[in-house]
Amino acid sequence: MAAATASSTPFHDLDAYVALPRLSGLTLSPDGKRLVTAVATPNPDHTGYAQALWEVDPTGARAARELTPPGEGTGSAAFTSTGDLLFTAKRPDPAAPKDQPAAPGLWLLPPVGEARPLSRRAAGIDTVWTARQAPVVVFGSPVLASSTDLPMDDAVQAARKKAHVSAILHSSYPVRFWDKDLGPASRHLFVLGEDAPWRDVTPRVGSAPPEQVVGISPDGSKLVTTLVAPRAKGFIRQIAAVIDLASGQTTAVIEVPGADITEVAISPDADQIAYVIRVDATPSETSDVTLWVAAADGSDPRQLAAEWDRWPSHVTWLPAGDALLVVADDSGRAPVFRVPLDGAPPVRVTSDDAAFTDLVVAPDGSAVYALRSSWSQPPEVVRVDLGSEAPVLAEALQGPAPRPALPGRLEEFTVETADGVQVHSWLVLPDGASPKTPVPALLWIHGGPVSSWNSWSWRWSPWILAAAGYAVVLPDPGLSTGYGRDFVQRGWGDWGGAPFRDLMAVTDALVTRPEIDPARTAAMGGSFGGYMANWVAGHTDRFKAIVTHASLWSLDSFGPSTDCAFFWAEEMTPQMAAANSPAASVAAITTPMLVIHGDKDYRVPLEQGLALWYQLVSESALAAGEDGATPHRFLYFPDENHWILAPQNAKIWYQVVEAFLAQHVLGDQSVTYPEVLGSTA
Repeated sequence: MAAATASSTPFHDLDAYVALPRLSGLTLSPDGKRLVTAVATPNPDHTGYAQALWEVDPTGARAARELTPPGEGTGSAAFTSTGDLLFTAKRPDPAAPKDQPAAPGLWLLPPVGEARPLSRRAAGIDTVWTARQAPVVVFGSPVLASSTDLPMDDAVQAARKKAHVSAILHSSYPVRFWDKDLGPASRHLFVLGEDAPWRDVTPRVGSAPPEQVVGISPDGSKLVTTLVAPRAKGFIRQIAAVIDLASGQTTAVIEVPGADITEVAISPDADQIAYVIRVDATPSETSDVTLWVAAADGSDPRQLAAEWDRWPSHVTWLPAGDALLVVADDSGRAPVFRVPLDGAPPVRVTSDDAAFTDLVVAPDGSAVYALRSSWSQPPEVVRVDLGSEAPVLAEALQGPAPRPALPGRLEEFTVETADGVQVHSWLVLPDGASPKTPVPALLWIHGGPVSSWNSWSWRWSPWILAAAGYAVVLPDPGLSTGYGRDFVQRGWGDWGGAPFRDLMAVTDALVTRPEIDPARTAAMGGSFGGYMANWVAGHTDRFKAIVTHASLWSLDSFGPSTDCAFFWAEEMTPQMAAANSPAASVAAITTPMLVIHGDKDYRVPLEQGLALWYQLVSESALAAGEDGATPHRFLYFPDENHWILAPQNAKIWYQVVEAFLAQHVLGDQSVTYPEVLGSTA
């Protein structure tokens, strides 16, 4: 890629950045000749994103073409066994009266012709799955627990809407998830077949988890799904069940004491289930994630790749049924691996310095298609040859959007800590950074905390800060994935220990580089990264400014108020929470902090940001004086959640961050905040 000239990239212009097309999801036709992905772009008034479906040529010979215009609710897509494309969308029925409002529904787009509605519900249709060799379609739609049939459900939901009733009466935990209120309706699964247009096959052995995984056998005879079963003291257990699609009979087939089933995939012959087990953590031991296969009735379970010290995801069967494809975080990447069923060790398939998602395999097993991304490129559609014994580079297909020009270069480096552990980091260096013109630096700490800086993020873009002249380091400290279970374990229940020391070791190495100005550094992070930014603020004064987004502050109050408190109870005892709470060190904070929080954040509730803000202005070393002045700032989003998603709000987020850093890191006291905020610096 040719080097970009100054101010020529979309990262120099936030309007251009939020307008960049964003790919997600991938589905392949049964004959392997059509590949479809979703592309999100800002809606006409730039208050949100609208998705369109695009077809990508699997051979790479033809340019991508748009199948549907961007529209509200356009999302889940799947091919039928006869090659029609199904998708969910909220759009008006062309055959209905013009004054009839658009309703969310399931649409069918034939290879030739216009899309037509297939099924609709006022409550919405959220996801669609299909059988590859039979005319069987399954879709999800919310139904109230008290409803005995769909007419009753439609009537009650309409009555709630008409009466403006939003109240929800709960009898189980949890009640929220990330940014969504759970209940009063939950997802039911419906079958569209040749014998009946509407058939509810909703499992009776458990409820649908917020992130339900569903797989249909190619012959359309059965469906495997994850379900939630409640347990004592507010805990839940995620299990696997099989639904016979002819009779609707549901059977719980895999339930592991002390563990959750997080992924399921049914084999091509429908006789086996591959699944991922997440073992419960304890305050002294981190979790573990392992890959298993069993008969379709749950019998004869056996672990695959038992000696493999990586955590598998995106489990996909190969057509021959003799091996699985998985993705696993690995040393700052997330490659594709082949896992044989005969007990042989996993084999790496891709050699790219990138991360892969959304695997779909060609019918003959010759290739796998996926979305590939890294810190040097956003997600793009690629083809991976499965015929080679050695790892191969994925081939980029002609996708809906070209790669954007970048305002700098990407490097990586590894630091050895005092206890002999290697810590990996990616480093984004802006154009012009050199020993003659050293640049300010930003330590950007990832969330999770059990995750890795290994793939592109639209929400956290270091390239925007690089366009502003900063070097951005993206480290994987203790608790990060891709380096083995022991690497996670070294920070388990001790967030302020090894992870903090790792971050300081990375910073020590960073500021010795000749391209970096060691006197102008800042730190920032979101979620767990925000927690760590808060911890950094109370335990070192080496940074000129700190930005903390959606951050944990007082761990004792965070535990029971987060949306899934049982996870917190697995890791932190009250003693650990007290020892690792950033709030205990507020008096030691001498660095100006920008606090950012959204009101709809259920994972890290707003009270954490409010408590942090109040204690900063009342108890920190930079507390408000007699005149009320303080260098700290609080950026509040009443209508956003754990992430800032609306295009205009995302622009505000970056503008305020850049202004705050310019003021305190660059020493530019003339900076102003966005005029639409009506605030001064």
